[in-house]
Amino acid sequence: MSLFAATLASGLILLALGLPLLIDHSGITAAIRAFPRSTSAGYVVFGAGAAWFLYNIWNLSPADFGEYRTVLFIGFAAIAVLAFKCVPDFLGVRGACALVLIGATPFLDAAFMHYDRPQRLFMVAFVYAALALAIWLGAQPWRLRDFLGWLFERPARSRGLGGLMVAYGFLLCGVAFTLR
Repeated sequence: MSLFAATLASGLILLALGLPLLIDHSGITAAIRAFPRSTSAGYVVFGAGAAWFLYNIWNLSPADFGEYRTVLFIGFAAIAVLAFKCVPDFLGVRGACALVLIGATPFLDAAFMHYDRPQRLFMVAFVYAALALAIWLGAQPWRLRDFLGWLFERPARSRGLGGLMVAYGFLLCGVAFTLR
């Protein structure tokens, strides 16, 4: 992925996440509030995160324990399957965190060694903030439920956060076109 594509994609991701908060529609609000405990969302999001992780395990190089990839694949696949049975609470949050943790690599790789372009730091700062949030929420997924309860307690809070995300998304989209 090029630096242009990574910056534009991160801006579009922020726009896609911020617009529903900015609109503050009751149906959207209810869907967002239900996400942390949603069983169907958990199956989809955690399943996608587990599949992407298992794909990465299967494609390990010999320098990265590639000769043990079959054993690692079977072990992590068993853990993923058992997670659906043994820890079904907040699976959607855990899956979203896994997707953020795995998905950050292409974005950071795109910005690597582009020291002559300081505007890359707008995208890199967003990715590192998402990584820190994913690590924190992956360890304590109930915090997202508590945060969403606080966020939607007053409409101004969700609109404010949505506005900030949309503004930063537009900033990243604009910065992307300076990187061409």
